[in-house]
Amino acid sequence: MKNYEGYKYTDGGVCAAKGFKANGLNCGLNPDKNKNDLCMVLSDTLCNAAAVYTQNKVKGAPITVTKENLEKTQNHARAVIANSKNANTCNIDGIEKARRMCVLAAEAAGIKPEEVIVASTGVIGQILPIEPIEESIDALAAGLNYEGNGSAANAIMTTDTVKKEVAVEFSLGGRVCRMGGMAKGSGMIHPNMATTLNFITTDADISAQMLKKALGEITKVTYNCLSVDGDTSTNDMVCVMANGMAENPPIEAEGGDYEVFKKALYIVMSEMTKMLAKDGEGASKLLECTCAGAPDLDTAITVAKSVIGSSLLKCAMFGEDANWGRILCAIGYADAEFDIDKTDVDLSSKFGVLPVCRNGAGIPFDEDKASEILSADEIFININLNIGKASAKAWGCDLTYDYVKINGDYRS
Repeated sequence: MKNYEGYKYTDGGVCAAKGFKANGLNCGLNPDKNKNDLCMVLSDTLCNAAAVYTQNKVKGAPITVTKENLEKTQNHARAVIANSKNANTCNIDGIEKARRMCVLAAEAAGIKPEEVIVASTGVIGQILPIEPIEESIDALAAGLNYEGNGSAANAIMTTDTVKKEVAVEFSLGGRVCRMGGMAKGSGMIHPNMATTLNFITTDADISAQMLKKALGEITKVTYNCLSVDGDTSTNDMVCVMANGMAENPPIEAEGGDYEVFKKALYIVMSEMTKMLAKDGEGASKLLECTCAGAPDLDTAITVAKSVIGSSLLKCAMFGEDANWGRILCAIGYADAEFDIDKTDVDLSSKFGVLPVCRNGAGIPFDEDKASEILSADEIFININLNIGKASAKAWGCDLTYDYVKINGDYRS
């Protein structure tokens, strides 16, 4: 992970910040008893909260209920309850089940149902059995602890092969603050707001209004710049809860402290974005595309996302083929204005840098060196439009045989 001056990585995920407990267990939704499928995160005090959701017109019932709850509480929350294995989406009783999960969590934790954020992930269109959740909720709440982040992160995994957690420590107004998160996601990732399920907690004191502003700004340059397979999920959600227990001077407007907080949020969200990309279904390589020299941020984002979303490029990277023409093709169909005759492209990895295009045209390169560079498990695609100073990054992965195998029998 990249080091940032003034910020220190720490352990604990969603429990790194003061006052947050978590737990996860297997309630029976997943027949594999070694795999958790239900989790809860609980703050000792009421939090300011913000969330962003999928822009898919088909939305999971938990999205609807979480929106309702945050509207009722004017963007406050105490807890998260989430399950895997079943998305509770496109079901006639979905809203009822999602609300019931909030009631169950609230009763077990001694809080109000509207103070609960609810999320689900898994197969779409299958009725969610509520009985296993009802039968396990007391044990889930009883097991909440300040080191429970690992069991919670395990509970939201679907086709993920690894848990995704990160946390950082930083200072606001002379007070030590912490922020941590957990994420899930491996397939059906091509967001237009957020990616899969992501839960972030912090003990920093920041108003709900500024928390929402920071989340929107950082989502644009992290989760919204990620593509595994071009499919935007029905259940995508990113939520942030801030309980203020670090007792820093409250952040209620833009300024130095807001920028420090926003940088911490960027670190947490960008690291989890890269974890999601690297663990794409069947993936063998993490791809990072940087578009520099753009006239503005939106152009840089659009071009970088266009390249990282190209199925043909993903296949070429899997085959370790420096087929740079596919990069130019993807740049060309990006919905942005630029001069392709000024565009340069390099491919790089830990094994070196390979210039492949200058001024929109190919240049000679050593194919053996290209193969060596593309044999790495992290590949960097560097584009310079040479018409401005803005830059942006996008992340993805290669497209392998295993992606088809995984998704060919996903329901089983």
